[in-house]
Amino acid sequence: MVDAPKLIEARGISKQFGGVEVLSDIDLDLHAGEIHALIGENGAGKSTFVKILAGVHTPTRGSIKMNGDAVNVTSPIAAQELGIALIHQEPVSFPDLSVAENIVMGRKGGGLLSRVPWATIIADARRYMDMLGVSIDVTRPMHGLSIANQQMVEIARALASDSRLIIMDEPTAPLTPREVDTLFAIARQLRDEGRTIIFISHRLEEVRMLCDRLTIFRDGSHIATQTVASIPEDEIIRLMIGRELKKYMRKHTASIGETALEVSGLTLPGAFEDISFTLRKGEIMGLGGLVGAGRTDVARALFGIEPAKSGKIKVGGRDAKIQRPPDAIDLGLAFVPEDRAGHGIFGTLPVEHNITAAIPGKIAPSGVISRALERGFSRKSVDDLSIRLASLNQPIVELSGGNQQKAILARWLLTEPEVLILDEPTRGIDIGVKAEFYDMIGDLAEAGRAILLISSELPELLSLCDRILVMAEGRITAEIPRDEANQEKVMQAAVPRSGIAA
Repeated sequence: MVDAPKLIEARGISKQFGGVEVLSDIDLDLHAGEIHALIGENGAGKSTFVKILAGVHTPTRGSIKMNGDAVNVTSPIAAQELGIALIHQEPVSFPDLSVAENIVMGRKGGGLLSRVPWATIIADARRYMDMLGVSIDVTRPMHGLSIANQQMVEIARALASDSRLIIMDEPTAPLTPREVDTLFAIARQLRDEGRTIIFISHRLEEVRMLCDRLTIFRDGSHIATQTVASIPEDEIIRLMIGRELKKYMRKHTASIGETALEVSGLTLPGAFEDISFTLRKGEIMGLGGLVGAGRTDVARALFGIEPAKSGKIKVGGRDAKIQRPPDAIDLGLAFVPEDRAGHGIFGTLPVEHNITAAIPGKIAPSGVISRALERGFSRKSVDDLSIRLASLNQPIVELSGGNQQKAILARWLLTEPEVLILDEPTRGIDIGVKAEFYDMIGDLAEAGRAILLISSELPELLSLCDRILVMAEGRITAEIPRDEANQEKVMQAAVPRSGIAA
């Protein structure tokens, strides 16, 4: 494979944002017919580098050759014409267009007066979705699809482009194990056809299963490139973070107190039914299950985004009517959503506006925003959570995924919540930042906060939670105490009665 011809030769690739260099003189070769992992901490420069290859960003300096010829990738359209496709970490779609239209978006064909070949477009879209094992009506609009299905449409779009270089930026984060297996089988098939795949992932077990070589970035620099088989996992972690990382998932000891949140018979037809549980102060309660089981729907109902049609909620022992998010916030609830890009950040706004968005009363006590108060709250949050940024005025969309997630958590901590709902809080986050998040979650529990943790990562639930509720097909199928919980019990309860993920 290393003897195969070079598809990409990148030399001296550097990039600055706001005067801060986030990539520094990157040299990297990619060979035809290989799956090449690109790994590193959040903020290491991985996504910036592949966005340069895909024409999203223009390098400050450096050059790229493709098949030995110098190329100038000035835009995503230019990249597509060169045969480069990017599957974004956060799905990018046209929500009001159909699934089929999104799959063919950007492809050229036909003349000025040509008719749109709708039958062919729909048939091709169905073929690609069938290939991925996803049952979606391709004529339906994109809006309303789950993050997992949006990601599968992105993958289908890349397959439909017939590209020579396919870049997969955290493609498996929202997928079920079955969908991951299907994706890996397709990736291997594409490699065997001579295509090149860049695979970005924080899940080292996936890198081991799928990839031929790996490249490690740290702080915007190229640290190492080796074959996957030749480097042990502890060495990968050491090279990623510049130090040894001790056990990074540990259960903090918290004193579990009185009931903070009580839910009885909560039902939203078509999403979940008869959800009942209690959550106590100082407790970390996990909510597990396969993608589509209804976990996020329950979280959104508790926070008033899409309220349940029936059932009761009590907060602090008192009946609560939560019909919209301000109701939940007033009652001391906070919600870190699964869809960071779509529902978590205000992408074009500065970091400080994002952090203080949920505390208007604190930054505008007289009805007019105090810049000094806003700056003070946001600066303290940045320092407390070690958020890496160039400036508080930097648009939050320019931060790495892990630092965006820290900013979202900071926003809700400023509301001083009693109940914190975390939906896939470590999705797309590297091991080093995960360790920080796990410590923060433990510290919050020790401080008496009640935490509902939704996660698709079983080790996360098993290591952090005092007990785990498991959902399947919109219902709670098991409640497993910490000392009895293991992967087999959780998965047995998570598999729907039909045996197929909902």
